[in-house]
Amino acid sequence: MSTGTIRVRTSAPAERIYRALTTADDLRVWLAEHAHVDLEGGEYEFWGRHTPDGERGRQKLLGFDDRSVRYSWLLYGTEYTLELGVEERDGETLIAVTQSPYPTWGVGDDQSEVLQTFWPLALGNLVELVEGRPVLGFCDFTSPEQRFEFDIAATPAAIIDALTDPAVFARWFGARMEIEPHVGGRWAMGSLAEEENPAKVVALDEANLALEFPGGMVTSWELKGSEGKTRLTFVQSGFDPASPPYGPWMGWLSGFADLRRMLELPGWRPMWHSFDLPGVPDGVLVLE
Repeated sequence: MSTGTIRVRTSAPAERIYRALTTADDLRVWLAEHAHVDLEGGEYEFWGRHTPDGERGRQKLLGFDDRSVRYSWLLYGTEYTLELGVEERDGETLIAVTQSPYPTWGVGDDQSEVLQTFWPLALGNLVELVEGRPVLGFCDFTSPEQRFEFDIAATPAAIIDALTDPAVFARWFGARMEIEPHVGGRWAMGSLAEEENPAKVVALDEANLALEFPGGMVTSWELKGSEGKTRLTFVQSGFDPASPPYGPWMGWLSGFADLRRMLELPGWRPMWHSFDLPGVPDGVLVLE
C-alpha cells in the first residue's frame, strides 16, 4: 500500500472549508456522529456509528496550519496518516484528503473496500455542507441493513437516464461503466470486454433498475415521482448480514450527492477533480 489523494472542487470560500474541517459542530454534520476538536490542545477526534472501528480515541492530532489538519487514525489494527486540507489551483478551490497507506485498487477484501470508499462519501457530504445544501447522509456501521432514501428535484426518467447512459453515469459517478440496457443484459464497472464476471440486469423500466452480482447480491434503485421531485430508494440485499458489504455501499452513496447536484444545479460541474490512487486501472476513473 502507498499514499492516495482524492480532490473535489467547490465554489465555497477557503475559510468556510477550513472551518468545516476543524470544528466539531461541522464534523458532526458531514463526517461523524460524534466529534471533539481542540487544535491548540492537541485534540482531534471523531467516532460513532458512522465511523469504521467507531470507538473513541483512535485519532491523534499530528499538526495543523491555516489550510490543513493532519492526524493519525488507528483503524483495523493499522495506523494511518491523514491530511485534510484546502488547495487553490488554476482558479479553483479544492478540498483534498491524503491518506497513507492507501489500499491498492481492486484488492477486494472488506476492510480495503471501506478504506477506498469512506472518504469519497465524506467529501460528497462536505461539499454539500460548505455550499449550503443538505448533506446526503452516512453509512451506519452498526447495522447490516443497507437501505437509503433521498429526494432529487428531477423526474424518474431523468434519473434512470443518468443511471443507464454510460456517458452521463461517468460524469456524476466519476467512473466508467458499460451496460446492456435490458432485462437479462450485462453490467460492468469499467468495461464489459474486460470484466470476467459482470452483473446482470434483473429489472429495468421507467421507475426501477436492479442489478444482480455474482454471489447473489442485488443492488436496486426504486423511483417514485411526485410534484417535480423523485424519491430514490436505494437498497443492497442478498449478502451475509454477518458481513455487510459496507465498502460497495459507500461507493454508491459517494456518487449520489453529485447525481443530485447534476440534476438540480444550473451550470453544474462534477465535484470530482482528481484521484491520485495506487493501482487504479487506466480508463476506470473519469475526470474533467
